[in-house]
Amino acid sequence: MENSLAQAIKLPGPNETPVPINYPAEYQGFSFSSVADVVNKAIPLIFGFAGLALLLVVISAGFGLMTSAGDTKKLEAGKQRLTNGILGFIVIFVAYWAVQLAGKILGLTEIQTIFK
Repeated sequence: MENSLAQAIKLPGPNETPVPINYPAEYQGFSFSSVADVVNKAIPLIFGFAGLALLLVVISAGFGLMTSAGDTKKLEAGKQRLTNGILGFIVIFVAYWAVQLAGKILGLTEIQTIFK
C-alpha cells in the first residue's frame, strides 16, 4: 500500500461500516512509496530554484555594476555578488554529482535508487 500526502475520507454508511471516498483523479500523482520518490520529485524543484536564484543574483550584480558610477566600493561589491552567485550555483551541481559518483564507486544502491 502506498503512503499518500492526504488520506481518503471514510464516512459511516449503513450499519456503521466505513464508506471510502476515492481521490479525485488530479490528486493521484501525490502518492509516494519511499523517500527516494520524494527526493526524485524534489531534485528538479531544487535545481529550478537554484537557477532562478542565480538569475536574480546575476541581475542584481549587473545592476550594481552598472550603477556604481566609478565608485570602487560599489564596483567591488557587484563583482563579489556575481562571483558568489556563480560559485553557489556550481557548488549545488558539484554536490549532486559528487553524491552520485560516490554512490556508484562505493556501490551504494540506496543512493543510486534515489537519483534515478
